[in-house]
Amino acid sequence: MKSLLDQFDVDARKIGHMLEDAVGGAEDGELYLEYSESEGLVFDNGRLKTGTFNTGQGFGLRSVAGEVSAYAHSGDLSLKGLERACDAVKTVRSGKGGSYAVFPPGTNRKLYGEENPIGSPSFEEKVKLLETIDAHARNLDDRIRQVTVSLAANWQIVEILRLGGELVRDIRPLVRASVAIVAGDGDRQETGSHGFGGRAGFEDFLTEDKWQYAVDEALRQALVNLEAVPAPAGTLDVVLGAGWPGVMLHEAVGHGLEGDFNRKKTSAFAELMGKQVASKGVTVVDNGTIEGRRGSLSVDDEGTPTNETVLIEDGILVGYMQDRQNARLMGMKPTGNGRRQSYAHQPMPRMTNTYMQSGEHDPEEVIASVKNGIYATSFGGGQVDITSGKFVFDCTEAYEIKDGKVGAPLKGANLIGNGPEAMQRIAMIGNDMKLDTGVGSCGKNGQTLPVGVGQPTVRMNQMTVGGTGA
Repeated sequence: MKSLLDQFDVDARKIGHMLEDAVGGAEDGELYLEYSESEGLVFDNGRLKTGTFNTGQGFGLRSVAGEVSAYAHSGDLSLKGLERACDAVKTVRSGKGGSYAVFPPGTNRKLYGEENPIGSPSFEEKVKLLETIDAHARNLDDRIRQVTVSLAANWQIVEILRLGGELVRDIRPLVRASVAIVAGDGDRQETGSHGFGGRAGFEDFLTEDKWQYAVDEALRQALVNLEAVPAPAGTLDVVLGAGWPGVMLHEAVGHGLEGDFNRKKTSAFAELMGKQVASKGVTVVDNGTIEGRRGSLSVDDEGTPTNETVLIEDGILVGYMQDRQNARLMGMKPTGNGRRQSYAHQPMPRMTNTYMQSGEHDPEEVIASVKNGIYATSFGGGQVDITSGKFVFDCTEAYEIKDGKVGAPLKGANLIGNGPEAMQRIAMIGNDMKLDTGVGSCGKNGQTLPVGVGQPTVRMNQMTVGGTGA
């Protein structure tokens, strides 16, 4: 596909002059252009319930001076629309002066090609596959009461133009498939779900073994929850499973390590750089360079190449995730974490793929070390207060641990704590780090973005567990 700049139907040099006139004299800014296509299908109760297809395009123009930014955006890629945007953002430099921030170092790394995942398989083939998955699931167990299968795909092209004519382009495919099953026994019914996806075409994910595994996992979780007993309440040792439970790390710790919260000193981790914020052995990184992962990009939405950024190393806070504005104001380097939901939004520091690295313990050894506690392998919703670090997370799959052995499944378990304090309660770290299956999304200030999470099996001592059992 040709450059999005061509949509303005004027010479690229003229656009460069307009950008110079609008942003010159400010400290930073860019013209961000986007084209996207998205498709979604939901098969529920034996029929196609929803089928959507959307295309969108637009631009956002930003000028930044100190802590102030002016932003104008439009879905109209026309010269007239750009002229109005330029007039709007000039106001930020009023009374300002200074040097324009240098363009981020370039990279030849391109994580993804030009292929659009939406066209293959065809719409008809996808509907047929959904029917096949639904029929397969319903034949597995007579306790199944409802099956919901969904497919979603997005293809995004972004271009970032900065002063001097530097143009960065990134292609971003994204697909996701998920299965949810409701199983019942008498008056009781429970839900299980499993999803998978990443930044590639559907052909890399919609293999028979993968969708059958998703169905089996969704059914297994639903049947486990049917047998679950009320979770105990109190102070217990907790073992978190590998992979998706890293969502708790993402929420309770990750957001607190984003640059804007620390610059404004509204994070529980503010002013703790270089200090012990977690148990020894704990290393946490944010890595946007892992090919195919949901949170991975060649460059962020300001044109900075993504990086592997170490946040906590052996328990010591050593880094924050930064966009350009907050990095400059804090005297630090941008880390490639300036992200935005679309051309209608300004960038801000956001996570990509955030995870804890492996330790040295065998996972079975971690579980065997607990005399009385719970083993949480999946989480649902949660709430976090960035300023205090306090969090509450719902366990969607958890088990009791008695004398080092996994016991009965538990229902209604909540983990309650404080992010920085919880990191100090980590007592054992497994050697089995894995990333989630490619389903994570993250919200911040009204913007939702795809992200990845992960961790090894981890033991946390004396955590507060909310439940309804004795």
